[in-house]
Amino acid sequence: MYDTIIIGGGAAGMSCALVLGSAKNKAFAKNKRIGIITHQKTSHLQTALFNNVLGLEPGTTGTSILENGKKQLATLYPHIEQIDKEKVSDISKSSDGFIITTNKNIYTSKIVVIAVGYTNLLTIKGLESYIEPHPRAAIEKDRIWLKNTDHLIEDNLYVAGSLAGWRSQFAICSGSGTHVATDILTLWNDGKHTKVHDEITE
Repeated sequence: MYDTIIIGGGAAGMSCALVLGSAKNKAFAKNKRIGIITHQKTSHLQTALFNNVLGLEPGTTGTSILENGKKQLATLYPHIEQIDKEKVSDISKSSDGFIITTNKNIYTSKIVVIAVGYTNLLTIKGLESYIEPHPRAAIEKDRIWLKNTDHLIEDNLYVAGSLAGWRSQFAICSGSGTHVATDILTLWNDGKHTKVHDEITE
């Protein structure tokens, strides 16, 4: 049983995992089991080039961000379990959370974060009733979102990134994943608003 599973290893999913991972020394997050299914094939980062993102060297490619993000997560927060080369096919409710079925395994988790691409090719069973046309994409693009309120689809089921209804900009999707992570940390911290920052100490 995981406390949280993140589905999707793009900007939103990896940002969510990094922030959750960075809370490892907080009492309320110390023994939480967190996993990320790092499927990245549908991420728009695969073909992205960045010249307009604060803090990124102009010419940075999305592919390098995907590769380096997994290394960053593994190096800094190895307690976050990276589940590679698996694709989710089904999500269903259970008495104590959710059952996540992939092409190779079955997982259970108290909280699930959906952070995959926003194309109409979404094939995860169990999410059909939440799919609607994307509110911030050109109609001809035929993009979708999972209907939510402030990233929450229903209790303990979150969506992050462009699939949450945001525009497909790297900084927006990363921020969306971070937003969801701080909401989960707040939930774990008995509702006390929570954020995690590293600081330079002298």
